[in-house]
Amino acid sequence: MSTEAPARSATQSHDTTARHVTLDDLPVGRADVELSCPPDRLATSGGVGGPRKVLTLVRLHTHPLGTIVLDATKGLDWSTHAPTVWSEFREAANAHLKSDALPAANELTDLAATPAATPRCMDRRRAVEAEAPRITVVVATRERPRLLRICLNALLDLDYPDYEIVVVDNAPETAATARLVKQLYAPSVRYRREDRKGLASAHNRGLETATGSIVAFVDDDVVVDRNWLSAIAEGFRAYPNVGCVTGLILPAELITPAQLMLEQHGGFDKGFRQRVFDTSDNRPGDPLFPFTAGRLGSGANMAFDTAVLRELGGFDSATGIGTFARGGDDLAAFFRVVLDHKLVYQPSAVVWHRHHREMAAIQNQAYGYGVGLGAFLASVMVHEWRMWPQLIVRLPRGLSYAFSAASARNRGRYAGCPSELGRLERRGLAYGPAAYAVSRWQNRGSGYCR
Repeated sequence: MSTEAPARSATQSHDTTARHVTLDDLPVGRADVELSCPPDRLATSGGVGGPRKVLTLVRLHTHPLGTIVLDATKGLDWSTHAPTVWSEFREAANAHLKSDALPAANELTDLAATPAATPRCMDRRRAVEAEAPRITVVVATRERPRLLRICLNALLDLDYPDYEIVVVDNAPETAATARLVKQLYAPSVRYRREDRKGLASAHNRGLETATGSIVAFVDDDVVVDRNWLSAIAEGFRAYPNVGCVTGLILPAELITPAQLMLEQHGGFDKGFRQRVFDTSDNRPGDPLFPFTAGRLGSGANMAFDTAVLRELGGFDSATGIGTFARGGDDLAAFFRVVLDHKLVYQPSAVVWHRHHREMAAIQNQAYGYGVGLGAFLASVMVHEWRMWPQLIVRLPRGLSYAFSAASARNRGRYAGCPSELGRLERRGLAYGPAAYAVSRWQNRGSGYCR
């Protein structure tokens, strides 16, 4: 029932970026190409000053096939790069055509021909949109009105018939966010304030106010694709008993060494193949699953069945950015959902994430990821007693595996990536359980959900 072409492996986009980009190539441009209707010239963004390389997302029928780094020193005319792109994506494109019951393409120009029938993938999308479930989009933010404005502009341009946007202002110090929403975006965007500091608490406030049967969460530093919500709705329709859908996260820009380091370290994306996870028939080969919840997605691009998430109590308010635990809220939610429901990774639900530009911020982020991972494991111990036997047996091996080269997260890392971020993650992991304990004490009385 997959709606995605079985294209390249989940790690190739990382390798492509890392192996073909050096510090001398910065800033790197970003482009987006639809093979059935390619442009005459690549339209680039994020590479001010004449980029030497362009990170290009390649699609067919709006569905991502993968990314490729193109040499902009040869010019930006599509005719210059078309042979390289076709050589790289011919197999993936034909696999997609086969799944759409369309004839194979011998040449790239064949894709531009009007097909004898509507591609099945587009029929599926139209069928979903015809019965579109209402979706609430929650954006949690704190004192970042410039980034929030970019995020909201993209959300308001979504090609989806029934959705609402809720901005949750988390422990604000000024009225900047409230003014922005109320002056420029009301009534199209609703404003809610959450005074308890922490991303999980902000998300729980959004969950409380959601009117959609699906609630989707994005960070304020992402830009969503126009088809983002349609792809999420497709993910929930792809299989029975889906409780969560996560999506593809690509870099919005690569202009500083810190941003390149983050991508070389593994970035955020989980590949270009739809995957379904549960603890029975769709259990991955990873023996540590579901404790390796990081492979399931990221909180910057996630959606839940609203009733399922409410039944679980929402997000653990002792986790997440803004708390002492610094993260782990998304991992804990994925973990608890997948125990009794399916989680679908849907790469056609694309967002572009603006990585921190400063090295200190990237280092802090790596440390925070480690703390959050440790906090997530502690949260599991507190809230999912039925998993204690598995966790105790698997924990020693799991801690070793989490940062090994063989792990699902680390396989995509470029071999030449500095090891500093990995060391920071390990330090954070060791501190995570204690940080979670402190955060729970600070949030005492709040419950798992408000």
